[in-house]
Amino acid sequence: MKLTRPCELFCELAKKNVKQRGKLLGLDVGDKYVGIALSDTKKKIASPLSVLVRTNSNIDLVVTDFQTLISKLSIHGIVVGYPFDRLKESAAAVQVNVFVDELSKTGKLEDTKYTYWNECFTSKDVSLMSKNLNIPASVSKTLCDKYAAVGILQGYLDYMNKKMKLAATKNSIEVSSDHDHRVISWV
Repeated sequence: MKLTRPCELFCELAKKNVKQRGKLLGLDVGDKYVGIALSDTKKKIASPLSVLVRTNSNIDLVVTDFQTLISKLSIHGIVVGYPFDRLKESAAAVQVNVFVDELSKTGKLEDTKYTYWNECFTSKDVSLMSKNLNIPASVSKTLCDKYAAVGILQGYLDYMNKKMKLAATKNSIEVSSDHDHRVISWV
């Protein structure tokens, strides 16, 4: 796996023509489950996809699942939720690092690009929203993981799309001098 900066991953995909763009996966990595979300090809909307069971002994199965998703869904990158905390590295951050290291060590996803995105409070937000839905606890946990992945990926997509739009707006103003007059035109 190749770590890429968030903007680089998004911009690289945006440069491709529509048919070659592919999709992104969003991951919410927990100690027992990995919630997975999927973007559309336009990189605007994140949707829940599935939940993988995570144990110390099933990393090869998880890698095989990722390989299948990458090929069948035209995945061009992965956005991994990471609990950024400026003061210390949390237990959740260690879990994410271990998971990504395990995936990388298999060597089976070496061409896959990934980036980290802040996941602070995504699981708690989803848990609070689903609290009054009367869903059984076993279903609620996997539902929360899936939708936490949606929150991570949607946050990334929204930020990157907004950043691209602002950059396009700044670059669309062309200032030129015509003798002593300044001409501003929209390109």
